[in-house]
Amino acid sequence: MQTKVVKFGGSSLADANQFVKVANIIKADESRRYVVPSAPGKRFSKDTKVTDMLYACYDLAARGGDFTELFEAIVKRYMDIVKELGLKIEDRLTREFSTIRMSFLARAGRDYAASRGEYLNGIILANYLGFEFIDAADVIFFGEDGKLMLKETCRAVKERLEKLNNAVIPGFYGSMPNDTVKTFSRGGSDITGSIVAAAMNADLYENWTDVSGFFVTDPRIVPDPEPIRSITYRELRELAYMGAGVFHEDAIFPVRQAGIPINIKNTNRPEDAGTMITEWAPLDSSPYVITGIAGKKGFVTVTIEKDMMNSELGFGRRVLEVFENNGISFEHMPSGIDTMSIIVHKDEFEAKEQMIIKAIEDDVHPDKIDIDRDVALLAVVGRGMKAQRGTAARIFAALAHAKVNVKMIDQGSSELNVIVGVTCEDFETSVKAVYDIFVTQRL
Repeated sequence: MQTKVVKFGGSSLADANQFVKVANIIKADESRRYVVPSAPGKRFSKDTKVTDMLYACYDLAARGGDFTELFEAIVKRYMDIVKELGLKIEDRLTREFSTIRMSFLARAGRDYAASRGEYLNGIILANYLGFEFIDAADVIFFGEDGKLMLKETCRAVKERLEKLNNAVIPGFYGSMPNDTVKTFSRGGSDITGSIVAAAMNADLYENWTDVSGFFVTDPRIVPDPEPIRSITYRELRELAYMGAGVFHEDAIFPVRQAGIPINIKNTNRPEDAGTMITEWAPLDSSPYVITGIAGKKGFVTVTIEKDMMNSELGFGRRVLEVFENNGISFEHMPSGIDTMSIIVHKDEFEAKEQMIIKAIEDDVHPDKIDIDRDVALLAVVGRGMKAQRGTAARIFAALAHAKVNVKMIDQGSSELNVIVGVTCEDFETSVKAVYDIFVTQRL
């Protein structure tokens, strides 16, 4: 029998009605054996995610404030789901909430507080499905340095799950060597699902959310963009890193190493094909030269000018060491004969700006340092770009026609992507212009 690992996001499990949809999806395919749930998301646009409620509640408790009202609101979210589903686990949840309340008072930590959203949802979903519940803290392990111990985790997951036909494992968290709870970054339930899929050598990892897969670009910028039917791991990595938010970028690695495909699906439209993510896809599997367009605002460009820079041995290394010594990684590094530009995240740079500038002046004695604080990066990604002449020319023609000034150009050595720097004000205009020339005009 095939084995599928299925992860459901917060919007898929926001209320009892969504739980019913999820159960129907799981029961429709007996190969959907292992389930990874997120915490309840928003039920409507102005609602609050349970994870955010837990963070706020814990912060209030840690300051010694009265968190009773907010805590009871969280309790009600879960009890309403249990009641509407007709489950008889109120007593168990009451005991769980009592433990959580005491842990908040004992300052168990923000990671512990946030993890309870997935933990409680996992208990409810396991009970509703009749599946075994596995606490993620028992099988997902982090080292003393806070990094995931993938080999040890996969071994523990396999040992626990291979004895079970079905199970629910909450996403988003695991445990440290001292048994305290440690969470992944926000959206980390995707990573848990990927780990479980890799550990069980699943045939497919289904990631269920509230959209029918990836779109060529952000629907908040381009209304009703075209869907992406197939995409490679490398393309997904590029787009996810540059802001395409359907799937957590770190969740790619476990399944990629195991050669397991990912299918992004819509809980509210399970009949839709969604997006299939694989290691390799033929160049002609997409109707467009590009696969996707993504990007982010909030970057700074530090440009260093010095005559004969190119002949000064070790110049670039010394500049990069300044950023390294200040704990800042660079995004891109376009350069010329006498200029070198380092693009970094604005919030990281501004916190240490004076130290960095002084260190650069002391170490390489530049003629001039310019800082541009108004930079957005646009990534145009596609496996078809390598085989298509004139792709970069079309990008810049589209931007020129839209009257967008290009601040920086960087093409990856794999020819999989082209990165363009523009002003933050021009970012949305740039996305629309590139989408129009590659997609709209192709339709």
